[in-house]
Amino acid sequence: MVEYPRYEKVLFCTDFSKNSDMAFRYAFGISRRDGSDLYIMHVMTYPNNYPHYVEGYLSSSEWKKVEEEHRKAIEKNFQNMYLTKIKDKSNVHTVTRPGREDEEVLEFAKKEGIDIIVVGTHGRTGIKHAFLGSVAEKIVRQSTVPVLVVPGRKKLST
Repeated sequence: MVEYPRYEKVLFCTDFSKNSDMAFRYAFGISRRDGSDLYIMHVMTYPNNYPHYVEGYLSSSEWKKVEEEHRKAIEKNFQNMYLTKIKDKSNVHTVTRPGREDEEVLEFAKKEGIDIIVVGTHGRTGIKHAFLGSVAEKIVRQSTVPVLVVPGRKKLST
């Protein structure tokens, strides 16, 4: 008899989209099944030159206020979209980091000893995929742990 892998640390990555909602169900299910820690992570992305661009318009204290408001909104999203759906939150951790999504996810996974990463995908193809790329694809290519990629579209019934 083959036994399924057990995961002690599950990392769920969210951009708070409907696609992320679909992936959350899988991440939570794995975490609950295995009694593991569930990390819910959001990466705050900014264009590469954003801090330099903002310097011309906002002081550093004003920028800190903007960033703090952004963090508060993220915490509210964690609460409203995910934490309210979980009764026992003792093994649930929320994580917010600034940076490039794929880099931050992979760095966090390595540092925390994550066993599986669960991420939703927007399913972009063609020109949109070429220009916007796929965070999920970058994570899959570079990850040293299993990555479960969940499409955002509902399964078509036949």
